[in-house]
Amino acid sequence: MSLLDIKNMTVEFPTRRGVFTAVREVSLSVEPGEILGVVGESGAGKSTIGNAVIGLLEPPGRLAGGEIYLKGERIDGLDEDALRSIRGKRIGMIFQDPLTSLNPLQTVEQQLMETIQLHLKQSDDEARASAVALLDRVGIPDPDVRIKQYPHQFSGGMRQRVVIALALCADPEVIIADEPTTALDVSIQAQILELMRELCRERSVGMILITHDMGVIADVTDRVAVMYRSRLVEEGPTAKILGDPDHEYTKSLISAVPRPDVRLARFPVVEYIESAGDRRDSIDVATHWLGEGRSDVSAEGDLLRVEDLHVRFLTRFSLLRKNRIYLDAVDHVSFEIRQGEVFGLVGESGSGKSTIARAIAGLYKPAGGHIHFAGADLTQVESETEMDRYRRQMQMIFQDPYSSLNPRMKVLDIVAEPIRFHGLASGGAETRQIVMDLLEHVGLGAEAARKYPHEFSGGQRQRISIARALATRPRFLICDEPTSALDVSIQAQILNLLKDLQAELGLTMLFISHDLPVIRQMCDRVGVMRHGKLLEVAETEALFQSPQHDYSRHLLDLMPKLEVLSHEAIADLELAD
Repeated sequence: MSLLDIKNMTVEFPTRRGVFTAVREVSLSVEPGEILGVVGESGAGKSTIGNAVIGLLEPPGRLAGGEIYLKGERIDGLDEDALRSIRGKRIGMIFQDPLTSLNPLQTVEQQLMETIQLHLKQSDDEARASAVALLDRVGIPDPDVRIKQYPHQFSGGMRQRVVIALALCADPEVIIADEPTTALDVSIQAQILELMRELCRERSVGMILITHDMGVIADVTDRVAVMYRSRLVEEGPTAKILGDPDHEYTKSLISAVPRPDVRLARFPVVEYIESAGDRRDSIDVATHWLGEGRSDVSAEGDLLRVEDLHVRFLTRFSLLRKNRIYLDAVDHVSFEIRQGEVFGLVGESGSGKSTIARAIAGLYKPAGGHIHFAGADLTQVESETEMDRYRRQMQMIFQDPYSSLNPRMKVLDIVAEPIRFHGLASGGAETRQIVMDLLEHVGLGAEAARKYPHEFSGGQRQRISIARALATRPRFLICDEPTSALDVSIQAQILNLLKDLQAELGLTMLFISHDLPVIRQMCDRVGVMRHGKLLEVAETEALFQSPQHDYSRHLLDLMPKLEVLSHEAIADLELAD
């Protein structure tokens, strides 16, 4: 008897257009101490399985068929009160976004104590002692002090540790972890994954790990289940699935993972999926609207030069200046980006990567230093009219394709807005034609113009963001974690699109990512950040093959390795067992 058994699960969502089947006849099992990885593209049904097990399907979703057993006890037919006694106590849940799964109005202490007392009936003093012990267990320093703080006072990695502590409050038998490391940098990710391994090993906890990161799958799971379009297409030991997959979709999925060991000209795409996004014609820049105005682009030299940049944030205000406390987010950083180059920035959460990007884009005002763009010092430009001229030449693609688009505007108006603002078209008809052309060029098609953002997937929304960024005919693109929220198959399409656009339009890019294999594939040079300081700048291949700084070597050592095994290697593993 397994710890958790899912038998022929089917989950349906009734809609006005009929019934949508999100999960179709899926059977899985989890043993004590085992980590089962569930992978697949967005919309494959991965998270729906986890939500169905714990009884958190969003209405009007329903479990239309199948059975769920916890230690031989059937739990899928229980009423809400009975489910509430299992949820949290016997089955814990780690959600993807720690910011939205924690109450911003309550301290960490209040949230942990509430959960502990709900399930374990402890006194206030006992519950508080248990909460402090849990924070210490998940590696939060000074737990007796930090427990009094609010979620916004923690970094992303620390918030995820708090969420894990919440999931452990009642010592559950099964944990469902839904993309627990998606937005975390490689160093924090390694700590979180090691913590999860220890929990399963020491407490015999069974875990379902839902993720799109194949490196994480290779690093921590014992078995892997591959989902595609609501069905389970393949399941088996991790070494077998990664090294010798049987299903064509699994083979394509593994081939699309960015290589950490060698740089490729293009990312392999998941051929099993029909993707309009990769069927696009290259443009003739000489005659295309996007190519107009490129005559002022120099063939060589630095397009952007950052000198001694200093950005600080006020953390405690006082009427007396000497008593004010500041956080130095960017501590006197200098680097340059050459014409036509893709320059990468890597580092842990809070290292200052995104702060630099926002300072360059004019979203943050530097406390000191200079930002030279196209020969002008942007920190000295006082005229808004003149500043707008430079802003038109640089655009930003944000990390989250869901929150960076206005949900009340149609795609036509979203992409047209910068064209109208900067007066780049002679009238409405030309603006509309430009938008249609841009949508075609990023692989969405002109019919996307009349839809709203919620009608698109995450990858499609990021294509809309790219089309909007191109609408001003920029020379410089700032890409701040543009694919961290996307599964590996969609990531390959978006990164190939950015590579194509960079080559066709001669774009210069600042590319920020915590995914080191992506950095290796995309960037010409890389800067390594830590605690607001730039520790090392090197050619990409030189950095990956021979890093000079100890912290750079530390980051590379922490990078999850996707080791694909041969038939012979798998046979050797089986013999060893």
